Amino acid sequence: MKRLMIMGMVIMVLNACAGAPDGSPLVLDVPVSGTEPSAVHSLDLDDGDYVEGVLDSGTDAAELRLIDQEGHPVRLLLNGTAGREVFRFVAKPGMAALRVTLRGTGGYRLALTRRIAVADQHPVLQGYLSPTIAALAETVKRGGGTDAFWRDIARRGTPLVEPSMGPPGSDRVMLTFLARGARHNVRLLGGPTSRHETLERLGDSDVWFKSFVVPASTRLSYQIAPDVPDFRGTCRECRMAILAQLQADPLNRRPWPMDAPDPYNQVSLVELPGAPPQPGLEGGWTEPAGRLIGERFASRILGNTRDVVVYAPPGVDPAGKDTVLLLLFDGPDYLDRRAPVPTMLDRLTGDGRLPPIVAVFIANPTTEARERELPANPAFAAMLADELLPWLSDRMGVRPRPDLTVLAGSSYGGLAAVSAALAHPDRFGNALSLSGSFWWHPADAPPDRPEHVAGLVASRDRRPVRFFLSAGLFESGSDGEIGILESSRHLRDVLEAKGYDVVYRDYAAGHDHFAWRGALGDGLLALFGR
Repeated sequence: MKRLMIMGMVIMVLNACAGAPDGSPLVLDVPVSGTEPSAVHSLDLDDGDYVEGVLDSGTDAAELRLIDQEGHPVRLLLNGTAGREVFRFVAKPGMAALRVTLRGTGGYRLALTRRIAVADQHPVLQGYLSPTIAALAETVKRGGGTDAFWRDIARRGTPLVEPSMGPPGSDRVMLTFLARGARHNVRLLGGPTSRHETLERLGDSDVWFKSFVVPASTRLSYQIAPDVPDFRGTCRECRMAILAQLQADPLNRRPWPMDAPDPYNQVSLVELPGAPPQPGLEGGWTEPAGRLIGERFASRILGNTRDVVVYAPPGVDPAGKDTVLLLLFDGPDYLDRRAPVPTMLDRLTGDGRLPPIVAVFIANPTTEARERELPANPAFAAMLADELLPWLSDRMGVRPRPDLTVLAGSSYGGLAAVSAALAHPDRFGNALSLSGSFWWHPADAPPDRPEHVAGLVASRDRRPVRFFLSAGLFESGSDGEIGILESSRHLRDVLEAKGYDVVYRDYAAGHDHFAWRGALGDGLLALFGR
């Protein structure tokens, strides 16, 4: 087994080249601590080891990178996160050390918590379908090679798109995801199901594949993970191991975003010709024409502090009597090129499709805080109504009216938008949910009442709130569990039965910012469009 580095002398070279203070070598389950703004910790691993670790930087944001023996970055593992974060990777030659960079002075603790050698990893495979793959299987069976196939795929790009075998005029096509040359397995995340799919190897060849019949309107982003460690552990531990290897598909011609530091921080895009337009994003990303104002907002109710960014497109008066106030959760996710909401608002307000809108992008203090605050938390809703709105009025001159105020978010953020609007309809007259996690319920909920928000709606009088709900056709539940698609449709039905104003839309998409950015524009147009 090839060793990845020599201890001692190599770490001295790393420190000299990287300019970082000397750190401690990492040993399994023995945490190291530090307070310096940057430190390097050497690794002693075998090629192919599956590794899990934890970085806890308290309230300070921290960056964690794998670096090589010259101190050059190999992979960005954590990017500006705070609190306790888990990271995963598979060891490869050239990965010599971990470099921690703090954006504060509070210190950190770093530990490797799991290491699984290649010999202890086991493959899991399953079936396939596709006319092209079937023909290639016959070629391989007769002793033929795959070089001509891969030349054709390099020309066409992945995934392979073929007509479906359905009736004439069918609006469905076949997608085949491909990977080349993996040793043990290939998994797919973000494909047209809610599961981690496993690609199958074509005999003993270098071809791995998985096919799906999908609507011709499909839009999604995905990643592939070659040689994911398979080991003894809980179902969640084995499932999460995919994160160690997830990366953009090297055969796909649309990596996203283009300026990502490495393929592990990119996804690959699929946008079939029938995919619906995404309002305000025609022509791609451009620099926002308005001004982004970022501040720190402290909540007494929640006992924490978070980043809040306010954006007004050109010519929009935040204090105007007809100005819509958009409060968007998971704010940083909607400020970059993946989901450029400021660009979208510039265009939709500029051409008159939407009234003047001021957008407030609300960040989460930490990952743990998000998981605690967004799922129908009354304290979080009270913070929005009783602290954030007055703060916005004092700082930005915003004078929100309930009928022109909308809470919006995706996943847990969609759940938060709906539950907070129902809790404070005198402040929030609109809720916009993108793939809301309406399967969620409190830990003490009865087993026969798994949909908490639907139960609240059914048991209470109608409130003066309007709704836009959306979900992906690829977000259905599995193994007998209710999923986002089913619970969103059910919530729609319950809201309509109570007399609420509801707009609902399905998209041929998954749990995916690439789809959510278009659904957000659709939702704003449905609620406020002119």
